Amino acid sequence: VQLQASGGGLVQAGGSLRLSCVASGGTFSSYGMGWFRQAPGKEREFVGTISGYGGSTLYVDSVKDRFTISRDNAKSTVYMQMNSLKPEDTAVYYCAARRGTHSQGYNYWGQGTLVTVSS
Repeated sequence: VQLQASGGGLVQAGGSLRLSCVASGGTFSSYGMGWFRQAPGKEREFVGTISGYGGSTLYVDSVKDRFTISRDNAKSTVYMQMNSLKPEDTAVYYCAARRGTHSQGYNYWGQGTLVTVSS
């Protein structure tokens, strides 16, 4: 499975961005999808995940009620709508795919897309 993330950019605090991640090479609906981020000088952290058919989502507390993950299996694409962005959301964002549960980890990773939130 190959993953291609896009949609990052520079936005002012309080603004919005939508990230996309297109998958190829597998049966997209059979994979749970996740978003992670890595801020400068920090370790990569989990942001959120969505189940294969989109019926279940999970988010880290710091983005709840601001970020929304969705997917379009017909387009093999997962999205993350990011609203009310804060400077601390600045990071490289990565999408990832998992064959099993979230706790079992992720099997495939895309390249990152940079999100910069200015104050």
